[in-house]
Amino acid sequence: MEALDQLLLACHAQSINLFVESFLKMVSKLLESRDPDLQILGSTSFVKFTNIEEDTPSYHRRYDFFVSKFSAMAHNNNQAPDVRIKVRVAGLRGLQGVVKKTSSDELQVNIWDKVHMDKIVPSLLYNMHDEDSPSPSPSDDTQHASQHQDTTRPTTVAETCLRDLVCRAAFGSIKSVLKPALCHLDNHQLWVPNRFAVKCFKIIMYSMQSQYSHVAIQSLLSHLDDHTRDSARIKASIVGVLRETVSIAAAGSIGPSVLEVFNTLLRHLRLSIDYQLTGRRGSQGSVHKQPINEEEEKLFQEAIITTVGAFATILPDYQKIEIMMFIMGKVPIPPQDGGHNMLSATGVQGEEGNLLLQNMLLKSLHQVALAYTSVSMTTTFTSTAFLDPLLRVSLVADVRVRLIVQQILHTLIDRHGNCEKLEKIRIPKYINDLDLKVEKCSRQDLAFMRKHGPQFYSMLYENLLQHDNSDENFHAIYCTMALLCVELGGEDVLVELLRLTLGLQEIACKPQEENDLSTPHICKLHAVLAAYLNLISQLTAIPALCQHVTQVLETRKQEAPYFLPETTFLEGDSLEQVTLPDPVNTNLLFHQNAINEAMASSGHEVSRLSQPFVPLRSDFPSQSRYSMDVQSINIEMDQVDTPGRERKHPGEEITFETLKKTLTEKTPDAEDDEARRREVVEKFQNAPFEEIAAHSEARSQQLNNKLNEIMDMVSKPSVDASGRVVSLSGPFQVKSVPVYEMQFPDLCVY
Repeated sequence: MEALDQLLLACHAQSINLFVESFLKMVSKLLESRDPDLQILGSTSFVKFTNIEEDTPSYHRRYDFFVSKFSAMAHNNNQAPDVRIKVRVAGLRGLQGVVKKTSSDELQVNIWDKVHMDKIVPSLLYNMHDEDSPSPSPSDDTQHASQHQDTTRPTTVAETCLRDLVCRAAFGSIKSVLKPALCHLDNHQLWVPNRFAVKCFKIIMYSMQSQYSHVAIQSLLSHLDDHTRDSARIKASIVGVLRETVSIAAAGSIGPSVLEVFNTLLRHLRLSIDYQLTGRRGSQGSVHKQPINEEEEKLFQEAIITTVGAFATILPDYQKIEIMMFIMGKVPIPPQDGGHNMLSATGVQGEEGNLLLQNMLLKSLHQVALAYTSVSMTTTFTSTAFLDPLLRVSLVADVRVRLIVQQILHTLIDRHGNCEKLEKIRIPKYINDLDLKVEKCSRQDLAFMRKHGPQFYSMLYENLLQHDNSDENFHAIYCTMALLCVELGGEDVLVELLRLTLGLQEIACKPQEENDLSTPHICKLHAVLAAYLNLISQLTAIPALCQHVTQVLETRKQEAPYFLPETTFLEGDSLEQVTLPDPVNTNLLFHQNAINEAMASSGHEVSRLSQPFVPLRSDFPSQSRYSMDVQSINIEMDQVDTPGRERKHPGEEITFETLKKTLTEKTPDAEDDEARRREVVEKFQNAPFEEIAAHSEARSQQLNNKLNEIMDMVSKPSVDASGRVVSLSGPFQVKSVPVYEMQFPDLCVY
């Protein structure tokens, strides 16, 4: 073999094909031997051969035997550890040589065929996961010795071979590597725990070209579909590998079908909720259904939610908006009549199933919102198909769902990092202590609030009056109100927020026999409004408003500390023992007249402040101030009411059918026009050519005569009875000049 190796190296490129067949036959004989030393020798010689670059192609050379033999050597189970390691390393290097020799030459055997990849990839993964391989000895004190020992380990060699294999794979060959890898993880039950699976896919992702990353993501999603009926632990591990894979993928490499990726994840989320509700796993028509572990299903659901967020981070912002709209379309929405009988997308009826689905889908939406960078409200809420359902879901019965919706709004409205500074209800002595970043509201945002502001105000109004609000809900609603003031606080918005605050105070001050709110709820509502008005007064820096708010707060500290957030949200259950004054002392309340005068002193328009706040109906997102029923359009002319004059109403109701009939019916004038049109057409179709030409010539002559008359009137001056020249435009005397003799500037002449 030493002589053959020397001859191989001495061969020139043109004549090497004459010698290769004899050389490979000798290598095959060595590999067929049972002597490990001869197998290692044959592998070493083959590796030397693969390092030689050939210029002339070989049409008949095949490597099937070498792939099979090297794969068998990579699985060697010799009793002697040293021999086993050497044989495995020799087999792995032989596989690497086969890939190197054949992957770049299209005329060679196609190494990416399934029959070859099913042997090569499992051989590499088997050695990467083999725990029997001895690790480098810690007693080695020289770096050279440790590096040499590391390169002779099957685990290290297998990793190097896998990186080389994936690096050489083209777009059409990536799946040939991924599918055997996934099957190997299934066959050897290596998904739980998923440390090894994560390691393998990290190697694959870092080795392949970045533009092919979406192929690995799609393969993992398809593999997750194949494991739909498996345990939640296995699916959670696959989703965990998917999350780690996405974090490595380049931006925008999620693939051509972005919505399909999220649709697959959300479908598994819905199925998991179905399994959790029924307690069994299996197809709908299956008789034998396996029991499930509820804790594992919850872990699987959390893994999907986290993965959705990881996917969103690599998408551009415009696609994140589409994803949020897509997820919102999957959320069960309460009916407009306020009922609770919803049908989830999974087909599971009942309030429990819908609440679970709402909770999980909104958590997924929150993860996408966290990855989104909000710039303008008109861009964020570009469609009412996203904003309207989101605001409607904020009024559902479940406390957790309402809290998640508020958190989503915080993420989308906050653009300057003010959310963390406003997430707790408190009354700072100086607003500068909060270190808020406030910028002037843009025109686009003002237009957005002018159009959709009533929906936000009504949502906040209804949320603050929910009987089962927890302290977290109050803090979240206050944060939303504060962000609207800080981020979108134009003049109109500020007035509407003050109207909202005064309207809520009026509800909280109702007599106890008319008020269905509990005592703790009333105290917390007063505390929220106090903190909010303090924030508005300090942000606007209107002296009269600040003085009024400060005076009320000082009075509450002395007489009613349970109306302040520092006391209300710390005492908790002790608020049940508080006896509220009935009616509430006016010194403890914020007065509308004082606020009106303060706002008017700073130049604000306060005409709307005197109007009581009236929220939209509970189905407000579906209503529009401009909506109308096309089938019954009634047009009525409003007349100015004058004394002694009755208002006239149209004698006939004008509806869509009446308008349609009017447009389609033919009038007598229309019939005459139609008859004249038919007469002209018949004349041109049947009359002789000479008659038509004479008729056209007569019309042309008539037009020429009329044109000449007009030109004469323009070119000749008008003369009155006394003989004076009179201008056509007035009684002044002018000197008339013919049009063709007038001198125009050069710039006016074309």
